[in-house]
Amino acid sequence: MATVHEIEQRLFSWAPRESAMDWDNVGHLVGDPEQEVERILVALDITERVVQEAIDCGAQLIVSHHPVMNVRWHEREMQTLRSDTRLGGVLTTLVKNDISAICMHTNLDAADGGVNDCLAKKLGLNDILLLNDEKIGRIGTLSCEIPLEQFLHDVVKSLSCRGLRYRDGGRPVHRVAVGGGACGEYIPQALAQGCDTFVTSDLRYNDFLDTQGLNLIDAGHFPTEDVVCPEVVHRLQKAFPAICVSKSAVHRDAVQYYMIEGE
Repeated sequence: MATVHEIEQRLFSWAPRESAMDWDNVGHLVGDPEQEVERILVALDITERVVQEAIDCGAQLIVSHHPVMNVRWHEREMQTLRSDTRLGGVLTTLVKNDISAICMHTNLDAADGGVNDCLAKKLGLNDILLLNDEKIGRIGTLSCEIPLEQFLHDVVKSLSCRGLRYRDGGRPVHRVAVGGGACGEYIPQALAQGCDTFVTSDLRYNDFLDTQGLNLIDAGHFPTEDVVCPEVVHRLQKAFPAICVSKSAVHRDAVQYYMIEGE
């Protein structure tokens, strides 16, 4: 049976630690590295519901994309470990139940076959190229040029979005840049690379206001990154056939949409 450490090393062979942003917190963050693993649960985030799912299914390890703890995001919460806070409750429950956590974040964004390649593939892009030197983001082309409205429909269906935000840049869709998660900072690179459309998430109002000549599509953080979880499951199953690996059945997008039909 493989150990947590062996699984971490296999994941790093795909998405090297060195390719993570310097502020990021990746790898084995919680638990015993020598713990033997019979079952792995994969999820975009490690939430209270995901931890309970791991307990219920008997998983010894959760592999997530987003770090369960990161000083940049959780500066105040990381000063203590208390079960009466959201983060503290997650961490103490993991420890009490001997469940380890491995988190592969910006290194998985950059990895070949990682978040951005999965997103490009999901949107039907061909001839995939890097968007920038950081390897965060990809560029690809559709098999033929299509109207923006049709592409918006395709994005919603392909990513199972509950909705999306967009700006019509006045161009049909053919050469598309993608950036899973919050990649608004790469709008200039998408323009410089001759893209007509950029699919990402967490865009600011001024991104929509100021950008010219580029269709902007904010498809949501969860939909643009959760696409990598099936690939994580596939690679772990292939590397460790004796271990049962499954994707979380309970984790959902934290963002909800209120819509009034007919208006």
